Amino acid sequence: MKLMEKNELASNLHSFCKHANIACSTNSLVKKTMDYTSLPPIAKWNHVKEKYDEVPNETPLSVSSQGGLPYFRESMVKKGSFMPIPDLRDPMSYKSFLPRTLASKIPFSFAKIKEFKKLFGVVDESNIDEYIRETLKTCEESPVQGEHRTCVTSAEDLVDFVVEKLGHHIHVWSTESIEGSYENVTIGTVKLIHGNVSEPPVLCHSMPFLFQVYYCHVLQNLKVYAVDIHAQKKVNHVIMACHYDTSTWNPNNIAFKLLGFGPGLIEVCHWINENGLVWTKTLG
Repeated sequence: MKLMEKNELASNLHSFCKHANIACSTNSLVKKTMDYTSLPPIAKWNHVKEKYDEVPNETPLSVSSQGGLPYFRESMVKKGSFMPIPDLRDPMSYKSFLPRTLASKIPFSFAKIKEFKKLFGVVDESNIDEYIRETLKTCEESPVQGEHRTCVTSAEDLVDFVVEKLGHHIHVWSTESIEGSYENVTIGTVKLIHGNVSEPPVLCHSMPFLFQVYYCHVLQNLKVYAVDIHAQKKVNHVIMACHYDTSTWNPNNIAFKLLGFGPGLIEVCHWINENGLVWTKTLG
């Protein structure tokens, strides 16, 4: 914070990013997050899966379905069945939250993107530049009908939002690993872990950004499952969310293009990616 107050962040950027564990353009973490030798490059459509209201017109189905289905029907996930799994990776998984006192002083808005990029030395048209733009756009979009959403830039903000929506008696669920990405896996045990559609959980998607940002939202009529998928190397325990009210979704959503139905006609399910969090109420 003192570096920002003294306007000395730029000259100490490498040291700051290293100690804060954030992915600045000068930080080797950027290379590590994109350097997966055993898997194809991060799918360009990965960020689209976090959106329920629209999909870019230039995104062809051949791209959106590469390596697996980002959206699918609940009936497709049955024990013993086969399932093509999409890319489960967080595009920039090696990053940490900043403390609220510092995060609150950083210009987190699309209107101030030039100021933000200058502060962290982000190069125009780089991979990080693209991630920053997409994350800020997503965080500033209007919610769909019945949705409560926010983007949190600190652990304190995350806890405050979850407690506000669910109270203090909560449980958090997450996908164990990225095993099974780009594979045709066998479905194992499927367990319902949240079935009360009148008390929706909080879904938090890890967004590609320099430091940890979660896009958290609450949608009605949603169930959550824990699914064992038998990948080539090991069994992965993956979290699946199923939306039973898609009536307010954009008709151009990837889900409807892939599954062949329109808004409100079917339930739509998706996996929770690496570093994603699902919060549910517990009996307390």
